[in-house]
Amino acid sequence: MSTTLLAPFALSLDLDSGALEPHTTRIERRLSSLGGAFADDAAFAALVAAGDPLVYAVEQYDVPEETGQLICCTTVIEPGTVGGELYMTKGHFHADRDTGEVYVGLRGRGCLLLATEDGEHAELPMERGTLAYVPPRWAHRTVNTGDVPFAFLAVYPGQAGHDYGAIESKGFPQRVFGTSGGPEVRT
Repeated sequence: MSTTLLAPFALSLDLDSGALEPHTTRIERRLSSLGGAFADDAAFAALVAAGDPLVYAVEQYDVPEETGQLICCTTVIEPGTVGGELYMTKGHFHADRDTGEVYVGLRGRGCLLLATEDGEHAELPMERGTLAYVPPRWAHRTVNTGDVPFAFLAVYPGQAGHDYGAIESKGFPQRVFGTSGGPEVRT
């Protein structure tokens, strides 16, 4: 199998907002698309009914999803809570479990939650300038732990793919709640 030959390109990455220009794909995840992710079903339903707020957006410049390519995207998670639980991404394993990923914090504060299928889990705090490594075979979910949008850059192999179903069916072992003393990770 050969890798598609692309022309070199450069993108503009706004280090303050996380905007990626140009981008060919923008995915907006509203709260309604995160059904089952939050612990408080009643608070979830009330927020969806009251306007279905934007939780996060991903911007990406598409390259072929194949071995040899690197996919680069930015994610911006808005500040907010659902029943006290902080806004987060859906979370996923890579479909190709043997692929890793790198995150670089751009703005705000967050927490990278990680878990294996064998029950191990970890939490990595993130802020502007943090470089976090997601090893192969670790599911990952990112949480905004601050009061401004949390933005980060992600880079991963083109063939990695996304397996959201494993998290949707089993859940994630950690949850992050906003408390008067700051974010609190609960297992």
